[in-house]
This record gives sequence, C-alpha cells and structure tokens, in this order.
Amino acid sequence: MDLVEVTPRLHMFRFPIGQAYLWRDDTASGTELTLVDAGNVTSGPEIEAAIRSLGLRPEDIRRIVLTHCHRDHVGAAGELAGRYGAEVVAHRLEAPVIRGERPVPEPVLLDWERPLHAHGLTVPEAPPTRVDREVEDGDDLGFGDGAYAVHSPGHTDGSIAVHLPRHGVLFTGDCVAGVQLVMVGVFNTDRERALASFRRLAALDPATACFGHGDPLTRDTAKVLAEAAARDSSAG
Repeated sequence: MDLVEVTPRLHMFRFPIGQAYLWRDDTASGTELTLVDAGNVTSGPEIEAAIRSLGLRPEDIRRIVLTHCHRDHVGAAGELAGRYGAEVVAHRLEAPVIRGERPVPEPVLLDWERPLHAHGLTVPEAPPTRVDREVEDGDDLGFGDGAYAVHSPGHTDGSIAVHLPRHGVLFTGDCVAGVQLVMVGVFNTDRERALASFRRLAALDPATACFGHGDPLTRDTAKVLAEAAARDSSAG
C-alpha cells in the first residue's frame, strides 16, 4: 500500500486495486478522523499502520463513509468500525447490499471492460458489514466543516460522492475515474445514469477531486472534470 498526501488534512491509501482516503478534523475536543471507503478485507492493518505513521491514532476514526458496495471499498470497514467504534455511513439504497441482505448488482459491461472486471474480481469478497447510518442526497455527514452526500447513481443505484464545499474537495467514488485520463467510471449498472451523475459532480466545481481509482486531481480540476464529462456524454 502507498500513502499519498493530497493536502495536509487529506491522505490517500493506494492499494494494488482501489484506494481509500483519510480526512482529519482538528476540533476543540481533539482530532477526529474520517475514512472515505476502506479498501479490501485485508487492508485494515495497513490502514492502521499508515495512520500511525502520520502521528495520528486509529482510535480517532469517528466514521467510515462508504461510497458504494463493492468489495474494494467496503472490505475493511467492518473490522475497523468494530475495533474503534466508528460509525459506518452509506446511502439508503446501498445499505442492504453492504449488509449482505441483497446481492451485489451485476454491471452491464462494455466489451473492453470485461478483462478489467475479471482482474478486479481477484480482490477478496467483502464480508457483510453493518451500516449504522443510511443517508440520502444532501445529508450532512458530520465532518469536514459541512461535508455532505451527493447521490450519484449509475455505477450502482446507491453510489454517493462526498463533497466538502468549504475545502473544495470532492470524493467521487467510482462515478469518475482518473486512470490515465479522467473519465466516467467503469463497470456501471447503468451507464447513462452514471454519465448524468458525472455531469452533476463536475458542476460542483471542486478544486480537488479524489477518485476511487487513479491519482487525485488538484490542478485545473473543475475545468478538467467539465471537459471530461462533456466528452464522455457526447461519446455516449
């Protein structure tokens, strides 16, 4: 796993497949940490070690926000939440899948996505994981000076992005990818809905965009997102 500083308050944990993010809030009562996604089921010890390497404490993880139900995002959430008493947060439509009450939805794959999808399935399955709070579009997530959920369906029905408007930061989940070029994410259950969600996220004009796959975008971010959303939409 690689540990990457995005901003002084924001770090990325990059795994062989997928990544997660750590946000730090310094409050009057002390440091509070938020994870956005949690890697795969084997990622817990690496996340804990990385947090300690930053001079922080895993015990200060207050919440884990899951952008969607896939195994490379949910994997270690249950372990970390159970160990440190963190709240697990997900969209209302995604929560039954994360809990194991409904199957993970099958994507409608484009031909060129098939080998990539097969490679992604080498990640161990995520165990059923509790969800403590189910959110809707626009709900306050309790960190980052006003972070809120942005329902962005298409990758899955209950996918969310996380927007921190006061800091200009947007976590896109897998709605948007930044591998080689910025583009709508792959393995979607409904590509047209995913494209509409991409356009909505681009219109938020973030200064920093953090993707589920690919390096964060920190320069000309709003322009790059808008141009990519327009290009992908016109391509269909």
